[in-house]
Amino acid sequence: MPLRLTSAPVSGIKKRKSTTTRARSSPFAVHSRTKPRSNANNTLKDASTLIEDEDFDLPDLGISQNIPSTAPATTVLDAIHHIRSTMFEDLPATRTGMNSTRIAEVLNFRSSLPPLVSVAHVHTLLDAPTRTEREIVELVTTGKVRRLIVPGRGNDAAGLGDCLVLREEWEGLVGGSGLGEELKEKFLTVLNRIGTSSAIAPGVFTPNEYQSLVRAGFLVSSSSLAKGPLGIASLPDLPPSSAFTPASRADTQSQTPNHTNITNNDESSRFHTATLFLSLPNTGPYLRLLNTSRAHLVALLKKSTHREAPLYLLRNRWDGAVETDKSFHAAKRARGEFAGILPGRTRKWKELYGMGFRWVLEEAVGAGLVEVFETGSVGPGVRCL
Repeated sequence: MPLRLTSAPVSGIKKRKSTTTRARSSPFAVHSRTKPRSNANNTLKDASTLIEDEDFDLPDLGISQNIPSTAPATTVLDAIHHIRSTMFEDLPATRTGMNSTRIAEVLNFRSSLPPLVSVAHVHTLLDAPTRTEREIVELVTTGKVRRLIVPGRGNDAAGLGDCLVLREEWEGLVGGSGLGEELKEKFLTVLNRIGTSSAIAPGVFTPNEYQSLVRAGFLVSSSSLAKGPLGIASLPDLPPSSAFTPASRADTQSQTPNHTNITNNDESSRFHTATLFLSLPNTGPYLRLLNTSRAHLVALLKKSTHREAPLYLLRNRWDGAVETDKSFHAAKRARGEFAGILPGRTRKWKELYGMGFRWVLEEAVGAGLVEVFETGSVGPGVRCL
């Protein structure tokens, strides 16, 4: 008799197999589902982490000769032409981040600036103080270059008031102005007669000629130096009938009171007794832009803990996190990823009209605000003074 292990066949109990399989839990079920985020935040975090990693005390091997050794200038005239041609960068060909109105505004502002070059900038490129100053004196004496002193802006290296202008560029501004032909010839004759002086003695021009030259921006008065703490040169008070305000007065128009009860006789006596100084149109906006660019460069450098940074890192901060035409940026744009902001959204283009990094660095070095030194490991470094 066979032995049975179970009593199922005897009792008639049958086991039915389940037709439905139990769903197994996924090993990823414990993880929360999140939507894919843009890589912009990750890119910015990586950039900030990179800056923090490179924010360390740099080794100092002495003052660097990077700027004078790489500058294509051997004489003062070469330095002036180089400074004039490298102040601004070219507009990007594509993806500027600026509309046509803003582009026209940038180009018009650039073309309206006077052809001024600071003496401190020239000394930075040549790095031979005695020889450079002797050459400047010779050029000023022979009349090839005119030295323009702006009262109230400082005459030392850190000041903004000691500038150089080529003679042909000054005469070109006078010739292209709206002055009368007789007044143009008379003004140029006076410039040749006064030589190296920047002051115009009283009584050289008639009151009407004084007013025309002041409105055109070729003469200013330092009478407002005692009126306010800023010490900015401004123009003398004009009659209320003058509706045109010269560009060189825009820097201090809000500080000069406009007296409506001044008579023509008072104006005539004022022009005959006041000493006026030579100037160029739009000198105020130029000096204000120069001062803003210096302050912005120093502020970027102070973001580092030790107030110093490698030269390439400071250049990246100046340019901003902009996209470029490099292959990896083009690949990111093709994939729809974040490749950087457009140039028109950076402070370099919004407030400084595309001013070049090397140009403002040379200006700051000449003014004694920063210095460039050799690190021996990460290239030249820049520190605040």
